[in-house]
Amino acid sequence: MSGANRKHYFGAGPAAMPASVLEQMARDVLDYNRSGISILSIPHRDEAFAEILQEANELVLQLANLDPEEYDVLWLQGGGRMQFAMLPMNFLGPDQQAGYIDSGHWAHDAMKTARYYGNAVPIATSAREQYRQLPAWPSHLPKDLRYLHITSNNTIYGTQWQQIPATPVPLVADMSSDIFSGKRNYQQFSLIYAVAQKNLGPAGVTLIIARKSFIQNPVRDLPDVLSYKAQVKAGSLLNTPPVGAIYNCLLVLRWIHENGLDIIIANNEQKSAMLYAAIDNNPLFQSPIKGSDRSSMNVVFTMKNPEQEAGFISFCKERDIEGIKGHRSVGGFRASLYNAVSISDVELLVQAMKDFIPG
Repeated sequence: MSGANRKHYFGAGPAAMPASVLEQMARDVLDYNRSGISILSIPHRDEAFAEILQEANELVLQLANLDPEEYDVLWLQGGGRMQFAMLPMNFLGPDQQAGYIDSGHWAHDAMKTARYYGNAVPIATSAREQYRQLPAWPSHLPKDLRYLHITSNNTIYGTQWQQIPATPVPLVADMSSDIFSGKRNYQQFSLIYAVAQKNLGPAGVTLIIARKSFIQNPVRDLPDVLSYKAQVKAGSLLNTPPVGAIYNCLLVLRWIHENGLDIIIANNEQKSAMLYAAIDNNPLFQSPIKGSDRSSMNVVFTMKNPEQEAGFISFCKERDIEGIKGHRSVGGFRASLYNAVSISDVELLVQAMKDFIPG
């Protein structure tokens, strides 16, 4: 995707997508696979969509290095907040306990939602530090936990779990903002969910990867639409799925596979290292996050003189750099370095930071 209107976009989500994916999607919106029908109009019971869904599921498990005999893949609606509720609905009874690692806004919101259904307790928290660091990993976990929930990357505060220890209880992860972007042992998780609008595709669909043995025994009767077990049985087709959004995710998954996950991970490491070095070595900027907790996906930083921040935003816009304003709750800046953000995009942002220095 090229042209004078092409921006260098660092938005936190909906996020940048690969140019080749957007170009293919644009063609398929007009005419999918020379069928004469838009991808947005393909029937969800049609063979064409069945092939899309099968390939998407296969690529997800392949990229995660998971056995299809052990894991199921779902594509559901409702976003992350729906998963905050579906998880305890299915697996947390009123007299049972689940553990939550309270490392940021979305982790805390997931825990609060779970309390409608059972006892959701913070096993570790960094709330007192305003989530500017990750909490210490618990040295001991209660054995009666139904599951332990973790948010692998915190988009607002710019922290990320680079390594997640093994746990004696089922481990559940919200990987919305860093799935397929860094090194992970996906086999240690019983359930993973990820909203698409970060590293997978457009808003409107959520990916779930679930261990078969984990989701087969819900703690309460539920309407099928809220049951993982029923959704798996229906093959993500219990209701009309967002066909276009899932197809867009398939295009992104193909792009990851074709480029190579190892190459994408190496690029992400290079991008984040480059930007953090620019922050640390620039007299105008600073990072509130210590090195070991820094996110490779969402780089949060501020100016030492806050009065200069509006000027820097304008300075970047003049250079077609967009989407770096920080979350409204914390201010400052946030550059999201998702997979589709290129090394050259980051180089332009780094150069803008250097050029903004007076004199």
